[in-house]
Amino acid sequence: MAIDDQTATSATATAAAAATGTPARSRLRGNLGVASIVFMVVAAASPLGVIGGPVPLGITVGNGAGFPATFIIATVVLLLFAVGFTTMTPHVKSAGAFYSYVDRSLGRAAGLGTGFAALLSYLTLEAAVFGLIGPGIDSLLGSYGVPSIPWWIYALVAFAVVVFLGYRNIALSGRVLAVLLIAEVAIVLVLDAVIVFSGGGPEGLSTGIVTPSAILSGAPGIGILFAILSFIGFEATAVFRDEARDPDRTIPRATYLSLVLIGVFYAFSSWALISAVGDSKIVKTATDNGGTLLSDVTQRYLGTVGEHIIQVLFVTSLFACILSFHNIVSRYVFTLSARAALPQRLGHAHGRFGSPHRASIAAGVVVGVLLVVGAATGLDPINQYYTWLAGFSSVGIVLLLGITSVAVLVFFARNRTAASLWRRAIAPALGLVGLIVFLVLILQNLPTLVGGSVPLAVGIVVLLVLAFALGPVVARLRATAGRATDD
Repeated sequence: MAIDDQTATSATATAAAAATGTPARSRLRGNLGVASIVFMVVAAASPLGVIGGPVPLGITVGNGAGFPATFIIATVVLLLFAVGFTTMTPHVKSAGAFYSYVDRSLGRAAGLGTGFAALLSYLTLEAAVFGLIGPGIDSLLGSYGVPSIPWWIYALVAFAVVVFLGYRNIALSGRVLAVLLIAEVAIVLVLDAVIVFSGGGPEGLSTGIVTPSAILSGAPGIGILFAILSFIGFEATAVFRDEARDPDRTIPRATYLSLVLIGVFYAFSSWALISAVGDSKIVKTATDNGGTLLSDVTQRYLGTVGEHIIQVLFVTSLFACILSFHNIVSRYVFTLSARAALPQRLGHAHGRFGSPHRASIAAGVVVGVLLVVGAATGLDPINQYYTWLAGFSSVGIVLLLGITSVAVLVFFARNRTAASLWRRAIAPALGLVGLIVFLVLILQNLPTLVGGSVPLAVGIVVLLVLAFALGPVVARLRATAGRATDD
């Protein structure tokens, strides 16, 4: 962003702060349009990382050749959720996504509980992806003859870069994410095109995506779990409200566009990947070679050069994912701190960058501790560290989506609005039903996701319940401060 643009944005933010009575240091600054926010959200989804990671897992332990259909189902349910979510956007004037919407509708206690649960879910997911990027970097460099070293060393290097970028203005992160995202999406689309125009593999193009018996085969519940995990972060469009240009228009557009792009990309690319192998062989192939499935297919269709490009972009995709989630987490910390739910010093924006610099550092400390614990305890970076933390996040996010849907329905039941019945009631209710079904399926299959450990699965649910329960406690203890800082 040019200096003149930063100055203009700063002046606008100062004027807005004066109009609302909120100190300028408690407001973030930015000039993000629809495209910039979409880059943030889609980068958090890590398109290439998903195709190379959760997709083989979903095929293996989920519903095999029918797995791409789960992305379509998830997209439909989340679009229904988004109808109510975006309809309520003009009525929610503060950033904070889940927290702000629930706070506006169900009150401060429920809002804070939601905020703490969301913060915990995003923190664990950000930390989890370091369990993928460490081995990813080691494997990439190993292919060029670099001796292997412990995964957590590479993870710590990536961690330091993420914290630095999170400290700076959001525009810098946006430019980094834009470059990485365009590159990773382009290479996957090239691979998809080559597979499709060559007629697929030895069995031709896959029919599993439209075959009911294939969609319902295996464990479709686990397939849904991995599909939902791949969408996590789309609702974070609302987290960037203070830094968005014309947020009442930008956030809804960015939300719908992000969902459609993510859903179509995942469904099409996973279908193409299955087509390259064959419906009858994909489960065994993904089970035996899940970690190299994407690179193996790329080597066959794009050659050695394409394989190396995929390996590089797989790592950068994971980095973009971590950076996006770090930006989201920092803004949750910032919002909760500005409302006295966390130490208020963390709710001050940087004087020059307009960034949540203290919140970024605080979030980095927590993620750093999780990373160190994972390394010190000798957890397998993918099968244990990543999988367990990602399992926690998947439960938390679906639960939060459901609570936010309830908040939307309650808000419009209490407040008269010009919005149609479809937007304020029917679509949110249908989305809530879908999310409840998803949550039940995820809870039933959670032990499988966390290595077959029922105690660990129960512990995840207990931690989330405690995070929600913390909301009313903090609301009572900080009632005076909270009223003074709310918009």
